[in-house]
Amino acid sequence: MLHALYLVAFAVLSALAISNLIRNIMMFGTDARRDPRQSANKSSNRSTPHPEMLNDKGQVLDEPLLVMKSISLEDAREQLDALYDGSSNGADSAADEEA
Repeated sequence: MLHALYLVAFAVLSALAISNLIRNIMMFGTDARRDPRQSANKSSNRSTPHPEMLNDKGQVLDEPLLVMKSISLEDAREQLDALYDGSSNGADSAADEEA
């Protein structure tokens, strides 16, 4: 009995999926034939900014949002060496104090 129920459910879901696929293919075909200038005229030319780009008053922010600092490869190696040496010295001194 459950086999028949599973078969019916599969048939219904398959029919829905195939009908949705056919409908989407037909809509894609009609969109491809449509003149792109007509769709551009329908949409407004004014773009809406993302909410994170607005201040409390709703005005567009006029400040840099992300500042990246660039350093040379040698400077990066020196900083990493300093971090590595600092962490190993702390661990060595703690081990020496216990001994």
